[in-house]
Amino acid sequence: MPTELKMPALSPTMEEGTLAKWLVKEGDDVKSGDILAEIETDKATMEFEAVDEGKIAKILVPEGTDGVKVGAPIAILAGEGEDVSAAAPKADTAPAEAPKAATPAPKPDETPKSAPPPETKGVTPTETPPAPAQPAARPRTEGDRVKASPLARRLAQAQNIDLNALQGSGPDGRIVRADIDAAVGKAPAAAPAGTPAAAPALGGHVVLPGVIEQAIPHEAIKLSNIRKTIARRLTESKQQIPHIYLTVDIQLDALLKLRGELNAGLESRGVKLSVNDLLIKALAQSLIEVPECNVSFAGDQLFKYSRADVSVAVSIPAGLITPIIVGADAKSVSAISTEMKDLAGRAKEGKLQPQEYQGGTASLSNMGMYGIKQFEAVINPPQGMIMAIGAGEKRPYVINDSLQIASVMSATGSFDHRAIDGADGAKLMQAFKRLVENPLGMLA
Repeated sequence: MPTELKMPALSPTMEEGTLAKWLVKEGDDVKSGDILAEIETDKATMEFEAVDEGKIAKILVPEGTDGVKVGAPIAILAGEGEDVSAAAPKADTAPAEAPKAATPAPKPDETPKSAPPPETKGVTPTETPPAPAQPAARPRTEGDRVKASPLARRLAQAQNIDLNALQGSGPDGRIVRADIDAAVGKAPAAAPAGTPAAAPALGGHVVLPGVIEQAIPHEAIKLSNIRKTIARRLTESKQQIPHIYLTVDIQLDALLKLRGELNAGLESRGVKLSVNDLLIKALAQSLIEVPECNVSFAGDQLFKYSRADVSVAVSIPAGLITPIIVGADAKSVSAISTEMKDLAGRAKEGKLQPQEYQGGTASLSNMGMYGIKQFEAVINPPQGMIMAIGAGEKRPYVINDSLQIASVMSATGSFDHRAIDGADGAKLMQAFKRLVENPLGMLA
């Protein structure tokens, strides 16, 4: 009997995904372990493998389809000599339901009763759609000057419309934007409640209603599932987590010297440590030393972790992902370096498995390579803290009661104040500073 291949749940939080690309076509023979498709989840783009062998009899969901629900049939796999006609009706229903979810709200809800004919579209929430043409109740001129809003004047000029020929629908016969739109056959319908109105195009430009009343060149870029997830999670973080920020300046000279010596010794093994590798180790050790910060807030509970799993922010084409160095406190710096290079490389290729980027007890984000001196990172929930690393630079610095020039960086810890008190956060920052300035302690 033919088998339906269904949209898999490739992460615990996945409810729907984008079928980014089919790697097989109808009629292809496949066997267990073959890669059938690439699926974009809420976290990454992942490969979908075949479990059984057979022939791809029918592809139900074309590549590029968004919002495919987990468990929805996406293809039919048939064994040798099997008839797929019995499964065909199911194949027809899947594509029909996909666009239904993306269909806008019915037109009666979008179009106000006073709206002009159906060919009109878009209206700003700040101005009302034009009423049927009728004489103005009051004069619309002040002396020889036509009464019109500044926006209406700019739009009229852009469209070469004579304001004297228009009948205003605003207060006291004032010409407003809706009148200009009506004059060029673009009188828009009101947007659904709670959503921004569509921005009308004006000669390759766009007017952003209620934001900036001017024409701006633009390009509309569709959000990926990853970008949507980043937006949702970081918004929730800033709305729900009371952040507290603590910053310390750290002298880097001893760390840089040790890194050079270690790289000389590791050269024969093909390992080259980065400053970030050493900072991951320092943060992990600090979390073990100050366990009050190795926690996460969970409503009426506080989870305190006995292992330091450090999530490291990595920039990828689709946005940002945080692969995890599991048990970084117990690993050697060379092991951290090797693992980090592998994780970062596969993250940029979209090849990470869910367990490699979900979880973690704290995060580290380093923007020093971009020359950023200091910044405050947003906590990655449900974690309780994130360390933001700035650029190392030569600065005047007091050493042994004398002013000298030293390599110094600023590090800022963002802490969830529901779970971590300011004093405990300060202890973690002190421990981190001490380990970086005396790095041999990390290797003992």
